Amino acid sequence: MAGKQINYAYIDGTNLHLTMVNVGWLLDYKRFRIYLEEKYNVAKAYYFIGKIPGNENIYSNLESYGYMLIFKPTLYVPSKGYKGNCDAELVLQAMIDINEYDKAVIVTSDGDFSCLVEYLSKIDKLERVLAPCREGCSKLLRKTARARIDYMDNLRNKLEYKKGGSTP
Repeated sequence: MAGKQINYAYIDGTNLHLTMVNVGWLLDYKRFRIYLEEKYNVAKAYYFIGKIPGNENIYSNLESYGYMLIFKPTLYVPSKGYKGNCDAELVLQAMIDINEYDKAVIVTSDGDFSCLVEYLSKIDKLERVLAPCREGCSKLLRKTARARIDYMDNLRNKLEYKKGGSTP
């Protein structure tokens, strides 16, 4: 990898998963990891997710595809199910690693990450924001990322889970 830019991806796992469900297609997570490596030179891909009992197979599968999982303990809220917001963990990890990567790829459509995107842009450490869907992407995030945002809408043929594929 000499001479190549080394990038890290920071994936808002809940946002990615729920957006894919809402737009009506399942992501092939193994192919997505390969895509991140080939398209954006991603050497490490952190996947931030709330830890829910019974999902151990999902977590094992994601790790086997090359994701580094960062868990947030969850709380069960009877009317809403499990809650475990990982925003602070994602931002913290991006800052802990700041001297290890050349650029960061932030995978989310959540406007809460606009401050991270703004800071990484200012210090020339932002490669791209990759939003799961154009329609559901925060206006604040789009405004902050400007031309450095891509959308996964056009990647359905390349990254959609097909029978026999790799989904958690």
